[in-house]
Amino acid sequence: MDLIGFVIHLERAEDRRAQADALVARLPDTTLLPAVDGAALAPELRARAFQPGLLNPRYPFELRPGEIGCFLSHRAAWSRLVASEAESALIIEDDMALEAGFADALTLARRHVAQLGYIQFQTRPVTAAEIDRQGEAVLMQPFLTPLRTSAQLVSRRAAERLLSLTEPFDRPVDTFLQMHWHTGLRLGVISPSGVTDRAEVVGGSTIGAKKSLVERFAREWHRARYRAAVRRLSRS
Repeated sequence: MDLIGFVIHLERAEDRRAQADALVARLPDTTLLPAVDGAALAPELRARAFQPGLLNPRYPFELRPGEIGCFLSHRAAWSRLVASEAESALIIEDDMALEAGFADALTLARRHVAQLGYIQFQTRPVTAAEIDRQGEAVLMQPFLTPLRTSAQLVSRRAAERLLSLTEPFDRPVDTFLQMHWHTGLRLGVISPSGVTDRAEVVGGSTIGAKKSLVERFAREWHRARYRAAVRRLSRS
């Protein structure tokens, strides 16, 4: 078996269950993977998983329980891939929908995943030099990896590498995946990908929390400094 699939679904997010089931029904060899509920984790388990200040540039924020749960959920998918007989796994979050063009995007990703290790199916427009294409789907490798873990094809080799580097972790999973200078994986990106975000339709984010105006300004200042450091290192 060369490919398996996982739809990551937080069981208490009942508004998303129908969407998750639709994804499982549409994709071959795909199963529902229960997401780790960071809010329900014991404090000592969250502290074991998330340890700030491990890597440079230092991530400037404490991780919210939902962000910890999200990272642990993707680690669970990587672990399932490594334990299986498959060579790669399609990992999709439960607030995504598949539209025209996804079949071409998946064919394109499968053609390159052994070499690249990790390929994003981006839900936002991305522009970079073209590596290959299938239909309208274009494979690129931007110097700055876009954020989001909405959908991705991950090789066994990449999953093994990522598992070895993320116990513990010190930042959100999509932010960690930008760090090719640490992981040795410069991610491929497909856009357009035939994957669309339905988070607002199926109940909104399960991670975010409302903040005051002062908190938002402070976070934007720290975020800008962090992103500037990531851009510098991404060019290395």
